[in-house]
Amino acid sequence: ESDRLLKITGELLNMTQLESGSIQLKMSSINPIQLIHSALDATKIQAEQKRISISTDFEENLPTVRADFEKMVWVLTNILSNAIRYSYDNSNIVVAIKKSGDHVLFSVQDSGQGIPQQYQNKIFNRYFRVPGSKKEGTGLGLAISKEFIESQGGSIAVESELATGSTFTIALKKA
Repeated sequence: ESDRLLKITGELLNMTQLESGSIQLKMSSINPIQLIHSALDATKIQAEQKRISISTDFEENLPTVRADFEKMVWVLTNILSNAIRYSYDNSNIVVAIKKSGDHVLFSVQDSGQGIPQQYQNKIFNRYFRVPGSKKEGTGLGLAISKEFIESQGGSIAVESELATGSTFTIALKKA
């Protein structure tokens, strides 16, 4: 319960930063693999509890990205945590990084229940939760993630199929 309350409090503080327009970014050139490893470390126990394996697929010679390290680790941890929460026990999540033009793409692919088509464009809205979902959450994590990413000049998208899973892709500009 204390972890859940701490997460909600953190989300509300982040939302307050966003609403007041006072996002403090500490932009620097960052190795994208470092970002992923920090998020993987933060979600390791959660994955182990559901016996979910996480495999990685990193393209070679990845350029650095221009980002705020703490905010991007928060975003990637949130995306990974969601993937774990909505995946079935004993399943696999694939985390990939690749170059695409002047961007670096981070993707998190789960094999969970998927998101119905009619809700895919709403999941980044504040307080939105897919109707009928039995998973706990505030409906703030993806909204905060989107705003943090966009404030750094990036973007986030989702592709999902019912009963197959979801893939969240984040694009950040090369440094």
